[in-house]
Amino acid sequence: MFENRIDLAELHSAAEKLKAQISSVVIGQADLVEMLTTALLAKGHVLIEGVPGVAKTLTAKLLAKSIETEFSRIQFTPDLMPSDVVGTAIFNPKSLEFQYKKGPIFSNIVLIDEINRAPAKTQSALFEVMEERQITADGKAFMMEAPFMVLATQNPIEHEGTYRLPEAQLDRFLFKLDIHYPDVTQEAQIIKDALQQNQHEKVQHLSAVLSKAEVLSAQEKIKSLLVEEKLIHYIAQLVHATRNHPSLYLGA
Repeated sequence: MFENRIDLAELHSAAEKLKAQISSVVIGQADLVEMLTTALLAKGHVLIEGVPGVAKTLTAKLLAKSIETEFSRIQFTPDLMPSDVVGTAIFNPKSLEFQYKKGPIFSNIVLIDEINRAPAKTQSALFEVMEERQITADGKAFMMEAPFMVLATQNPIEHEGTYRLPEAQLDRFLFKLDIHYPDVTQEAQIIKDALQQNQHEKVQHLSAVLSKAEVLSAQEKIKSLLVEEKLIHYIAQLVHATRNHPSLYLGA
């Protein structure tokens, strides 16, 4: 029988606890839950795209609530400024000095709702923090506390008053997940659950199933996994093929 050379019992247990917690509230989005868990372990950011009402925001909030970490939510709007996201320097009349007031991006899991509602100027505030996990202000770098993950949502149908995300912004995301409607059976179960109990109250009563230390430990465990040289070469060939294919405008 095949045996793992690395003990992955704790890693598997952590992932299953996380998925079970989210799935206890969200019905019919197993693929979304699976990919969010994968992104968390791989230290990646996720762009979730779907029409209103398919539990995009709810799932992101549940992920944050299932871990003992800080969580912040930023509602992107056309009048939002970069300083509203990353923070700004404020003059202190007592010390006669400028002090940096951190913005809501300084958290562990950050939910950005309707990311395409803000113009490119505001979206550019995310470039550095998503790539380098730091904010540079007044010549000083402020590092994000690990784990750090950005979950962004957008509606693919309604385009009035929206701004298309530039390629440089899309490049910061590990996954772009398209969320679809649940099937009829799942929809019926959602209605039954809504009749039996208030969803908001159910979410409020949930407690974290993973500590910050457990998440960081799981992320480090991933690094110890062996990846065959042939597999790495195969991945590189696939990526190279997308960059030279006549039917593709922009490769991987």
